Amino acid sequence: MEKYQIWIALGILGLFVVSAMADDVVVLTEENFENEVGKDRGALVEFYAPWCGHCKKLAPEFEKLGATFKKTKSVLVGKVDCDEHKSLCSKFGVSGYPTIQWFPKGSLEPKKYEGERTAESLVEFVNNEGGTNVKVATVPSSVVVLTPENFDEVILDETKDVLVEFYAPWCGHCKNLAPTYEKVATAFKLEEHVVIANLDADKYRDLAEKYGISGFPTLKFFPKSNKAGEEYEGGRDLEGFVSFINEKSGTNRNENGQLTSKAGIVENLDALVKEFVAANNKEKKAVFARIEEEVEKLKGSDARHGKIYLKAAKNYLEKGSDYAKNEIQRLQRILDKSISAAKADELTLKKNILSSFA
Repeated sequence: MEKYQIWIALGILGLFVVSAMADDVVVLTEENFENEVGKDRGALVEFYAPWCGHCKKLAPEFEKLGATFKKTKSVLVGKVDCDEHKSLCSKFGVSGYPTIQWFPKGSLEPKKYEGERTAESLVEFVNNEGGTNVKVATVPSSVVVLTPENFDEVILDETKDVLVEFYAPWCGHCKNLAPTYEKVATAFKLEEHVVIANLDADKYRDLAEKYGISGFPTLKFFPKSNKAGEEYEGGRDLEGFVSFINEKSGTNRNENGQLTSKAGIVENLDALVKEFVAANNKEKKAVFARIEEEVEKLKGSDARHGKIYLKAAKNYLEKGSDYAKNEIQRLQRILDKSISAAKADELTLKKNILSSFA
């Protein structure tokens, strides 16, 4: 158990490191753009669209770029969602995605980046334009590496749903899958009960044979309820993996690892909230009492979400019907800023639940 505890500690430490690095790219909006760009530091900005395939491919390279210049005060690395902020993207002549532009210190007149879309090329460009001399940072993997020493502790943990890729280092299909699999691990890195792992099945053949592995890559899913494992039969693109994990594990993540609008929603409470909102002031107190009773019955993550419902209902009673709308707007303003992934999760859960009261 001591080795397992050490492994868990290292895993948690790695999670925080990766989370921090993912947040090193500043989220720019119409509200904060001119406060961040064109001031006392140069800025490299990616203008992207969430549905754009080339943007998704660029994302891990741009995260490396953000991590690389994290401690460099003279350079900002930022990104703009052009679906959300169309006028801002139009202002700077963006017509295709991704468009990468360099804004010199004190200027809002950009220079378009025309180089290769790799972290190495981007860093070289920023060093040349910004007068810096920084080397590319290494971003730790979010995939849990399995060995004979930790395999059983990870796989047989009945509090975890575990997806395992059995691979061989020389396998071409495995190499092609690797960047997508890393994105899957990154998308679910904040889900405590989900583990994305891999095993070098060429090096540890006894383990591979134990689970009937005869080709590479082979993916097996070990849910909490079935530690014998089951074949993964979903798609091998990011969307396929994310849909599979969401369905099997009850999570609500999108391909970027952000919580979807379904996260935090408890159906029974949502039905009561509809009654609560529609009721007159006298009836509201009676429905509030029923919400309290329902929340007391909840367990696990639903119990945590139930407390958010209860607090929202209490504030609604005390502050009036505009409370939910005003609070949603306040939370969105914070979400539009550059905040940690964990904080974004917390605020998104509150925003989703408050939407039932709005």
